Amino acid sequence: MADGSDLIVGLIGLALVVLIAMRIRRGLRDGRMPVYRTYIQRDEQPGRFRFMLGVHVVSLVLVAVIAADLLLSLGLRARL
Repeated sequence: MADGSDLIVGLIGLALVVLIAMRIRRGLRDGRMPVYRTYIQRDEQPGRFRFMLGVHVVSLVLVAVIAADLLLSLGLRARL
């Protein structure tokens, strides 16, 4: 079973997964991805938009795996 600090960090990671998923969904719906205080428009810069979308998807997967490892004690950290 996960100890206290693993549980807290896992829950924070789970919250980040939700926030990143919302950004991806909003970006696909509105056609713009946030970058700092500006936005990349899908119509104006399709290559950069796809790159930023890919970065968000990769970060979503990584944070989800880390959160699952911490919350479910999968032992992925020990294997690395």
